[in-house]
Amino acid sequence: MPSVAIRHVEPYTDEWLQQPVSYLQQVIDVLGREVTDWWEGPCDPRDATLRLADGSALVWDEESGWRLGSFVSGGRGAHTELAGVRYLGHGLLPKPERVPPALSDARAGVGASSAWRPCYRSHRNCRDGFDVALEFYSRLIGA
Repeated sequence: MPSVAIRHVEPYTDEWLQQPVSYLQQVIDVLGREVTDWWEGPCDPRDATLRLADGSALVWDEESGWRLGSFVSGGRGAHTELAGVRYLGHGLLPKPERVPPALSDARAGVGASSAWRPCYRSHRNCRDGFDVALEFYSRLIGA
């Protein structure tokens, strides 16, 4: 039986901080021109903001996944504040191609979207396998 080694990234290292970027870049690529700007926020939890062409924003974080709302404030290195938030659902890392239809559902207030914040994991659980899931997207970019 072959052995499988799972490599966990050490929390709070530069590599760990950059882990979500490959996944985020794939989502941005799928959304195309709808994304006018994006930036990473701070950690605890790690997050990122995508400004959208209609003036709204999509925010991803490692605890509750994607949420849509009207941009209130935020910027590089700061957590973004949104108004009228709807969570897209579909877990922490929905396949990038599933984000646009989930975004449409959230805009319409239907489907798996919800005003209630899901909590799929805690950012404090650094050895729960989430880094392995993020690594999958890094390998896709590197291939």
